[in-house]
Amino acid sequence: MQEQPVIIIGAGPSGLATAASLNLHSIPYIILEREDCFASLWKKYAYDRLHLHLHKQLCQLPHLPFPHSYPRFISKQQFVSYLDDYVSHFKITPLYCRCVELAVFDEITKEWTVKVRNLGSGEVEEFRGRFLVVASGEATDPYTPEIEGLKSFPGDVLHSTQFKNGKAFRDKNVLVVGSGNSGMEIAMDLANHGAKTSIVVRSPVHILSREMVYLGLNLLKYIPLNMVDWLMVMLSKLVYRELSKYGLSRPKEGPFFMKVADGKYPVLDVGTYSKIKSREIQ
Repeated sequence: MQEQPVIIIGAGPSGLATAASLNLHSIPYIILEREDCFASLWKKYAYDRLHLHLHKQLCQLPHLPFPHSYPRFISKQQFVSYLDDYVSHFKITPLYCRCVELAVFDEITKEWTVKVRNLGSGEVEEFRGRFLVVASGEATDPYTPEIEGLKSFPGDVLHSTQFKNGKAFRDKNVLVVGSGNSGMEIAMDLANHGAKTSIVVRSPVHILSREMVYLGLNLLKYIPLNMVDWLMVMLSKLVYRELSKYGLSRPKEGPFFMKVADGKYPVLDVGTYSKIKSREIQ
């Protein structure tokens, strides 16, 4: 059994930021990661054209700013490079291939016991600490729903975590299921590469530009959320007009309210809407 004051689960950006902050205060910790690298979502499961959707000053990790040469919206490759430098700068050394199976808090000793499966050896390891930080993220496990006929479908079926770019899909009919930011941007990438692209939109969606969201996040520091939401919807209507003619509708609730209440992000448009409007994306 290993003991450290703090046990961190997950070596994504949040886990790394926690580790760096503890380092600065000389607080020992251990960081457990089930993948074979840190920031695996960015390094292994993100599509090529991905950029951060928020301005860089809202996305940098604590105690180490982005390089001044980085653009306002940072690419996947630039963010991965920044995280590499971050880990090196703060001398963060996660334990990889460790899948947490159990975490129990003892009310008497006031300590956490965490049991971990070593995916390399198959052995169960045990760690104990006073504090537990769960930084496993909100998009940790790919999910493909059971859809009738999917198993007998003769074409290729990819989860978005397997998609890299649209080069291999030129002149092919491709259906994107899901209209979150990943689905919308993947649909645009497919259309840009000459695929005959359609997208299934189940629920009403807010479409905002990245500049609108930046404005909204800054206004939230000073005025109530409902007022910011009203402004975001008005701006969206001015820029994107009536969405219903393209098969889209806006929710009754405001975009920031939906993020707080249900964790649903608005669609940050990076060019997909113009493709829908021109019928390049059905």
